[in-house]
Amino acid sequence: MKKILLSVLFLGLVFAQDGGKIGMHFLKNGTGARNIAMGDLGVAGNKDVTSIFYNPANMVIEPKYQIFAAHNEWIQDVKTEIIAASFVLWGIPLAAGVNTTSIPGIEVRERPGDPTAEFKAQYFSGSISSGFSPFENLYLGASMKYLYEGMYSDDASGMAFDLGAAYTGLMENLELGVAVRNMGSMNNLRDEKTVLPTDIRFGAAYSNEIESINSNISLVGGIQKYTELKDMHFHAGTEILWAQLLALRLGYALGYDAKNISFGIGINWNSANFDYANTPFTDNFGSGHTISLMYTF
Repeated sequence: MKKILLSVLFLGLVFAQDGGKIGMHFLKNGTGARNIAMGDLGVAGNKDVTSIFYNPANMVIEPKYQIFAAHNEWIQDVKTEIIAASFVLWGIPLAAGVNTTSIPGIEVRERPGDPTAEFKAQYFSGSISSGFSPFENLYLGASMKYLYEGMYSDDASGMAFDLGAAYTGLMENLELGVAVRNMGSMNNLRDEKTVLPTDIRFGAAYSNEIESINSNISLVGGIQKYTELKDMHFHAGTEILWAQLLALRLGYALGYDAKNISFGIGINWNSANFDYANTPFTDNFGSGHTISLMYTF
């Protein structure tokens, strides 16, 4: 029980000052080492398959055939595995993604003393996404998710939806994005329903080529707010991509109790992208590590 209490406390501190009012904290975790290293906003400037976890409208801007896998490790053995794929069918951009998160080795005690059993808390999200462009430079997208959580002898399931929009017509190389995520509900987990972490994100992304150093620089920034909480968070990040081969990334998130800085690196080789992100936490919580691999056909 100590492990699950520490893990829940940690996730609440990291993702919101008043995190105890909502559950399914794994849905707040970032997806893809590139996004996480650049501040974990993700709502703009992200046109690959990982956009379905942040703003599904972005997958419509440049539809791709891609596969993606990521592994994330937090404290207390909290681990997340993610796979996703995007493709085009009859001219319609489509994508699907799966997120599984687990907390193993949770001890069960009926009274003080040795544990009587151990169990693994398990969380699951499976999503499908699509979108379209109703007008030039305007893109709309949506995701539908099946959710599951299981703890010892109790479990619950539910449905959630994400809606997003992106606009690229304001000026060259500038993208605006907005998304509302995790709108839905869960069945009762024993006696109470888990409140989903519904959030709103708005942001902008700008990229430009710097020929003198054979590099491309990208800047992202925006705000994020959970609808059930009063706090607003500010995210910013940058990436320098040299020779379309090596990327260095840095991000900052303001308004969280236990995290702010993030950083990472990426290597692009032919059609494959290898990425790593590190998120140091305060209060001696250690660091979060994310590795991801994406392949474009």
